Amino acid sequence: MSGILYEESSIWLFLLVSVVMGGSAAWATGKSIAQTWRPLWQVPAYMLVLGCAVRFIHFALFEGTLLSLQFYAVDTVILMVLGMLGFRYRRTQQMTTQYRWMYEKTGPFSWREKAAGAA
Repeated sequence: MSGILYEESSIWLFLLVSVVMGGSAAWATGKSIAQTWRPLWQVPAYMLVLGCAVRFIHFALFEGTLLSLQFYAVDTVILMVLGMLGFRYRRTQQMTTQYRWMYEKTGPFSWREKAAGAA
């Protein structure tokens, strides 16, 4: 997998920087976008910028390639997935808390309308 998904000598560096550090920033960003009731399409825009930051961390700390389209795409896809999950998680909480008479939670990332007789 080295060379396809990551360029570091160890997968642990890739997991630390791209998944743990970048992923937690992406999750928090997605939740923040949802918290302010902004639309989902803003998440990918923010993740493109965050992908540049993650690439810079790879470059500055671990001698990775700064301008690599392949590794930037891998990092950004991971960030987009985690950012959208954070968005959906927070939006589910919002909908089921603020509109509890209308919606019920069906899972951590989904909700549905309550049955007509349940209200």
